[in-house]
Amino acid sequence: MSITTLYQLYLKHPQIQTDTRKLQPGAIFFALKGENFNGNSFAKAALEMGAAYAVVDEDPGFADERVIIVEDVLDTLQQLALHHRKTFSIPFIAITGSNGKTTTKELITAVLQQQYRTYATIGNLNNHIGVPLTILSIKPDAEMAIIEMGANHLHEIEQYCKIALPTHALITNCGKAHLEGFGSEEGVRKAKGELYSFIRETKGVVFRNSDLPYLEEMARGIMQQITYGSANAQYIGKIISDTVHLRVAILTHRMEATISTQLAGDFNFPNVMAAVAIGAHFNMGIDPIKQAIQAYQPDNSRSQLIQLGSNRILLDAYNANPTSMAAAIQNFIKIDLPNKAVWLGAMKELGQEEAKEHAALVALIESHAWKQVILVGKEFASVKADHIWFETSKAAAAYIQSHLPEEASILIKGSRGSKMELLLEALREG
Repeated sequence: MSITTLYQLYLKHPQIQTDTRKLQPGAIFFALKGENFNGNSFAKAALEMGAAYAVVDEDPGFADERVIIVEDVLDTLQQLALHHRKTFSIPFIAITGSNGKTTTKELITAVLQQQYRTYATIGNLNNHIGVPLTILSIKPDAEMAIIEMGANHLHEIEQYCKIALPTHALITNCGKAHLEGFGSEEGVRKAKGELYSFIRETKGVVFRNSDLPYLEEMARGIMQQITYGSANAQYIGKIISDTVHLRVAILTHRMEATISTQLAGDFNFPNVMAAVAIGAHFNMGIDPIKQAIQAYQPDNSRSQLIQLGSNRILLDAYNANPTSMAAAIQNFIKIDLPNKAVWLGAMKELGQEEAKEHAALVALIESHAWKQVILVGKEFASVKADHIWFETSKAAAAYIQSHLPEEASILIKGSRGSKMELLLEALREG
């Protein structure tokens, strides 16, 4: 079946599903394969559950006119998304970066939704499956689209651009993330820079953080650049508070305002400024921009401030790498809070840099006095020094339940694989 023919079926059944557990009647089921699953095995079940069609790339073993056999289901999904993308002439804003891309995406979405019918990546569905699914979720009434792009290897962003065809781009930063796949920080910049390369070739628009000189170098040759930051930018702001919640003064002419966010940590400053710059670029006034940013509440373990009894928790445990971990700790040091403790989970996907980066993190911790330090993960085993250490978050949670803190201010951060949310649950149950 051609993509054009499949697209006509999609227009009649504009809901795509790859997981039978979430399948709604009338959806088109795409039988994707993974390391530990084969969606082709669920095609019959999907049809029995009410799927309009099942797209497979193996003999299903049964006869049904609703089965569509293709050469490769993933490739077909991506080609279908590209076909759908080409029906739009609206701004498609692509966002990537080592840290902060999901929060930035959420802030930009909150701002643009004040004035435009905006569709954006849900959560962090930002990979080779999530990008086409996001595009296929965009309805014909869309006025803005925001596509988050994650990557841990070279050429991934390049491939996503060929599907999403972004007209506008934003790289939050290039830090020490996924070093196992990228090899070095230079590898990270090369990979993230694939987004700039697409924009350069297609004469699109870049939103650039002027506080990061390497982004200026990476963006050379791009004619349309909108800058934001603390200086030397079209949209200028300043951090005006060292309290837990970030407050930002917007200093740009005709946009002067103070924005009091619900985001914990001054490392969110560039995320806020990106949302201000993009809102202003698309002809929004400062009042709706301010209203949207102030109303935004972080969730899903990102920059959240949680009060549990007498303890105040700064939860930023959705993900972590050396750059974001250092930023979170340095920010926590600056904040005036009593009885500070840090509960840190190991950082993943660092490859040969694993031991070096965990040793550097412990050295940073030891530059400041803490009421308590808890380290979680085998990656800390050789550098844990005299700190409390557990190989697993489950063991750490058990310890916390029997040693509950009181009137403490606790930073909880770690890579998703460290499962630091178990420590938070231990506090709640205690």
